[in-house]
Amino acid sequence: MSNLLIRNARLVPLGAGESTPDGPVDIAIARGVVTGVGPGLDRPNGVEEIDAGGRWVIPGLWDQHTHLAQWTLSSQRLDLAGARSPEDATRAVAQRIADYPDLPVIGWGHRSAGWDREVTVSELDAVSGDTAVVLISGDGHHAWLNTTALLHFAMPVRDSVVRETEWFAAYPRLVTLVGNDGTSPEAYRRMLDEAAGRGIAGLVDFEFGAGIEEWSERWVQDCDRLRIRAATYAHMLDGVIAAGLRTGDPLPGCDDRATMGPLKIISDGSLNTRTAWCCEPYGDAHKLEYPAGQPNLSGAELREQLGRAHAAGLEIATHAIGDAAVREALAAYADTRARGSIEHAQMARRDDVRRMAELGIRASVQPAHLLDDRDLTDKIWGERAERCFAFRWMLEDGVELALGSDAPVSPLDPWLAMAAAVHRSADERGPWHGEQALSVREVLAASVDGQPTVGAGSRGDVVLLDRDPLLRDLDAADTADLGAALRSMPVALTVVAGRIVTER
Repeated sequence: MSNLLIRNARLVPLGAGESTPDGPVDIAIARGVVTGVGPGLDRPNGVEEIDAGGRWVIPGLWDQHTHLAQWTLSSQRLDLAGARSPEDATRAVAQRIADYPDLPVIGWGHRSAGWDREVTVSELDAVSGDTAVVLISGDGHHAWLNTTALLHFAMPVRDSVVRETEWFAAYPRLVTLVGNDGTSPEAYRRMLDEAAGRGIAGLVDFEFGAGIEEWSERWVQDCDRLRIRAATYAHMLDGVIAAGLRTGDPLPGCDDRATMGPLKIISDGSLNTRTAWCCEPYGDAHKLEYPAGQPNLSGAELREQLGRAHAAGLEIATHAIGDAAVREALAAYADTRARGSIEHAQMARRDDVRRMAELGIRASVQPAHLLDDRDLTDKIWGERAERCFAFRWMLEDGVELALGSDAPVSPLDPWLAMAAAVHRSADERGPWHGEQALSVREVLAASVDGQPTVGAGSRGDVVLLDRDPLLRDLDAADTADLGAALRSMPVALTVVAGRIVTER
């Protein structure tokens, strides 16, 4: 941790109705904490000083939901986000094999829920031969493998995709097919620097299959750029408990910038795979084995995991996308008195939103998902769309909001997430259920990990911006302009624990 003095910075008020000095101030950071804010602060001997030049200063941003190994690897994968049909995907696979005949094909990003038919393994076999092919869906909840890949993973040969729990169990074995060059310390350093360039000071890592010891190893290999909270999963919980690690404890071999995060529980599936657990059937339920989706855990199993983690001092992050999954997760939190978050909370009933507030459970949400899911939600959830991504309800009812990306499902870009929550549209159409939109101040406050306006006692994580992030020079009613301005927000400097991580 370093000491730093920032001169001539403009404070950005995060609290509603809060006021800040009209002119620039100085900010002193010592031992990772802001120790003073005001004009004309003295500079102690040996302390680095930088001139903000009147730029705006906010607390460091956080992405509260990432899968960092997958995001790091995604730049090396075949991008299938633009595939509009199975034929588009197989043509791209055939071209990749023609270009690189000696390498397996790992694809990422297709969204088959919008396609007009189910895919088959045999059609992938027809274009791939003996080359292993693994095409991971854009939501990460299923993969389309060819027969060579299925045999490599010792999985039963079938003519359909691999979904949910079976895929989650197989994913960590992907390294046996492609190696781990994409997740080397060098690759992580590039990824962390890219995140810092967007003003990010901290990340919650939900990488499936990764052990906390991996972050301990990276930390001493110059990957100590940002704050990291490393989650664990049920199959690794015994080791975490045996090590005596509680949420917030520094990871072994790390300082307090890398800490133990929550236990992650995936209680249901996703919209794209029609496996999110809902109170009512999907609009195309006649095509589905489970017309309303299904839970991944029984109620007893869910409560056992929450209770065990809570007793060991861990918070719990429960993935729940469908409204039935949200309701059951909240009931389990109430029964076990566990603490933590609902991850996604994509569709919820109003009384469950209020219950979330009563229980003090955070809503960890990813607003950019609504840009991808808008049309599919209208198609298969119909009138229930009005209670999807219900951010306004959440704030009105007193739920703590924490924004993230779910990268690489959505880009690891906090400004995109904020823009999506403000404008709720990615094209020329107007806001989708604009009654659930948030203000610029509200999304900024939900992106700084609960930190207040930069002041004495706050973390020494600050970001300098070339533009007022509250966009007070724009019409607050023109959400399209606000969204565009947020997406292009210029970041000049990112400081974590008093250390300059990146500057432009």
